[in-house]
Amino acid sequence: MRRSRFNPKGFHLNQIPMFLVLVPLALFMSLPIVFIINHAFKPIEELFAFPPKFLVNNPSLDNFTKLIRQASAGGISISRYIFNSLIVTLSVVFLSIVFSSMSAFALSKLRFRGKKTLMEVNNLAMMFVPVAVIIPRYLLIDKLGMINTYFSHILPLLAMPVGMFLVKQFTDQVPDSLIEAAVVDGAGYFTVYRKIILPMIRPAIATVAILAFQSVWNNTETSIMFTNRENMRTLTFYMNTLASNTNAVAGQGIAAAASLIMFLPNLILFICMQSKVMNTMAHSGLK
Repeated sequence: MRRSRFNPKGFHLNQIPMFLVLVPLALFMSLPIVFIINHAFKPIEELFAFPPKFLVNNPSLDNFTKLIRQASAGGISISRYIFNSLIVTLSVVFLSIVFSSMSAFALSKLRFRGKKTLMEVNNLAMMFVPVAVIIPRYLLIDKLGMINTYFSHILPLLAMPVGMFLVKQFTDQVPDSLIEAAVVDGAGYFTVYRKIILPMIRPAIATVAILAFQSVWNNTETSIMFTNRENMRTLTFYMNTLASNTNAVAGQGIAAAASLIMFLPNLILFICMQSKVMNTMAHSGLK
């Protein structure tokens, strides 16, 4: 009875104090999203209004019209940048999921020498910020002859120590008895990984997909450091430099529209997978 009152299936009067705290907090946390959406539809006079206005009074599509006009005036079509971003994003997300889940399965369920050392190396890698490894990354990409290729965008973003750590912690929750029963029935390690591990760690996989998508979709480092051909750069780099190629007044509206366009995929992906992300965070630290 106590448990049902504390966490009822439907609405209960005991939940009112919780809603009084969570609803205002949720509204406060959503203010940046509301501002980004409103800011993109502000006309020029509202963008430079003083004092600044949080909400738009006269919504307009002028910023998006100027963005499309400016993009079409360039020497390279915007469709090329979109194509590059799709190729790089899909490749990084897919390969990150495969490498993170495979390495997590090995470090969690298999027995081999040096397993603890490899896990410590992964944990140590989480301490390094991307700026600290820019020079080694460039030297590696240059020595491999990958400058101005799609591999120069994909390879530096494949390593995800945080994603591997989360998947490994989630994989620890899979009962060893399931794996032992599958091995007794004649299943190999790859079969166990594909038919037992992957279906049971879907929340962790969704989390890695979101982390990988955000890291590659918002990334400009690879386009700046590893490519010098305009037709090999991504949409994010193009959007960030588009406003600087116009005058200061028009550039503000274009930058606002570009920010909304680049932000929406992250928001939509997180909304679609947020339940699995919360499940991963709740279980990743449990043993």
